Amino acid sequence: MDYMKKISEYSFLWAVGGCLYYGFEILFRGFSHWTMFVLGGICLMFFAMQGRMVRWQDPFWRQIVRCIVFVTGMEFITGIIVNKWLHLGVWDYSSLPFHLFGQICLPFALIFSALSAAGILLSGYILHWVYGEERPKFTFKIHV
Repeated sequence: MDYMKKISEYSFLWAVGGCLYYGFEILFRGFSHWTMFVLGGICLMFFAMQGRMVRWQDPFWRQIVRCIVFVTGMEFITGIIVNKWLHLGVWDYSSLPFHLFGQICLPFALIFSALSAAGILLSGYILHWVYGEERPKFTFKIHV
């Protein structure tokens, strides 16, 4: 793959992911923070990378699980840096059930599962529609 094409693809995915996640937060929370743009972009890039690595042929549920683990891990790391070390107070899940240091929690991990599913589909089709890559063939069968 051409090096410049790869830079373009991942830059575009990062920008789209950042805009979508930042917009999602504005829509549902009424505010966001620039770090959420960065995090959203990184997550959409990961969705595309993991899909490419398995040629979009892993069962869709397995890709979702992989992405939920990544997103939740990145949210935790970002939260520790942004909220605990830098004291920016971007979010605090301490009042929600099953939280870890107020930075991640089960209810938002479930929300991120739906966002991850949409992000996997979106990233695969962006690469197909915008960059002419092979159309992803998602498998929705449930087998282990």
